[in-house]
Amino acid sequence: MTTMAGSIDYGERIPNNVDLAHDRRLQRALESWQPKFLHWWQEMGPATPHRDVYLRTAVSVGRDGWAHFDHVVLPEYRWGIFLSEREPGRTVGFGAHQGEPVWEQVPGEYRSELRRLIVIQGDTEPASVEQQRHLGMTAPSLYDLRNLFQINVEEGRHLWAMVYLLHAYFGRDGRDEAEALLMRNSGSSDAPRILGAFNEPTPDWLAFYMFTYFTDRDGKFQLGTLKESAFDPLSRTCEFMLREEAHHMFVGTTGVDRVVERTAQLMREHDTDDIRAHGGIPLDIIQRYLNFHFSVSLDLFGGETSSNVAAYYTAGLKGRWQEPRRKDDHRLVDSLIAVDSVVDGRPSMVEVPALTGLNQDLRREYLRDCNSGLARWNRILEEAGVERRLSLPHQAFNRHVGAFAGIHATPAGEVVDDETWERRRDEWLPGRADLDFVASLMQPVHEPGRIAGWVAPPKVGINDQPFAYEYVRFA
Repeated sequence: MTTMAGSIDYGERIPNNVDLAHDRRLQRALESWQPKFLHWWQEMGPATPHRDVYLRTAVSVGRDGWAHFDHVVLPEYRWGIFLSEREPGRTVGFGAHQGEPVWEQVPGEYRSELRRLIVIQGDTEPASVEQQRHLGMTAPSLYDLRNLFQINVEEGRHLWAMVYLLHAYFGRDGRDEAEALLMRNSGSSDAPRILGAFNEPTPDWLAFYMFTYFTDRDGKFQLGTLKESAFDPLSRTCEFMLREEAHHMFVGTTGVDRVVERTAQLMREHDTDDIRAHGGIPLDIIQRYLNFHFSVSLDLFGGETSSNVAAYYTAGLKGRWQEPRRKDDHRLVDSLIAVDSVVDGRPSMVEVPALTGLNQDLRREYLRDCNSGLARWNRILEEAGVERRLSLPHQAFNRHVGAFAGIHATPAGEVVDDETWERRRDEWLPGRADLDFVASLMQPVHEPGRIAGWVAPPKVGINDQPFAYEYVRFA
């Protein structure tokens, strides 16, 4: 299967840069799946009655300039299949196959493992759309509504990316898995999404900003490990997806920026920490939302030790974050790593073989990245003259996967009994009163240049457009 040099063919029913027209069997299979995707989008995609949206669309996959901006009627958005350009002479960078040429086809001995990795990644993409389905009804501005829709269509395209790999390289099993990706639904009691965080509701825009900061950041790191894969089509797919994922995290980072900025303004203006009467979100509620989304996202990395992840690494299927920059032998056979553990009922660390501790390695990289947002938000508070600071809770807090799943820990990391946890839970996580209050603020603002009172406007618009630009047009 050949690849066109960077450009994307929008003359095809399914836009692509993988020369789909020269594989008629694959083209027919994907064209058969396409109506099912569009039906899913109609049923589970954005619910807002809009006419068109100012979106970016990929026109090439080169590193310099790949997006075109224009108003697009959302149901007519051209989802397609885009892989980054092939790197000539690329070799496997880690594991037992280090130094060998990368694979253009799936080795038979790794078929089920690769399929599983692709299915898990693919399952997260439509889940995000389903979780965010109703947020457009309460968007605080047209700028925010446009960003929501941009994320939604890109999550849809990321689903297409994984479905292409399943159809192209995994035969009947892959086609069945692609069908199943549309059968599961976020939060369903009968057929939920595979990973827990993608079954949690996203009821309001503060939750959306936190989700796109913390949970989409997990997506960045997972895609980064798959980008290192010896299976070159998967690597090239993830490399392009990472460029789109960056915008999702930008929305989360700057969204929380803007909430914190507006909160600080109201605190200073009214000389009080409790700004609920003035239409703002108090810092203690922001902290509880932060605690929840951070802890739920930590669970996405899995247990601290994993024989499966060790096998993926040794086989060359999934590497580490920024694998080429690591200063070791890229095999890890004799290496050790300290991982989280519970010793004598308390959070602690133990040493394990580095291969089985790769989930901890990735979580550690994620933690460093999360702290960059905390620094931004606390700088906003400092510059506003507010003494209070936001913080990440202890890694043992509110965990349901891994070593800390069996204990209750406070945000400070103190272990408490079940009774104390139940009694004080609403001090640390959003309770019914928090959710109801934030919901009361979620009144839509759909006029150009206006914004809800609980969030500050952005510093800059999209693609150099002003904040007052008509980013979304309504029917």
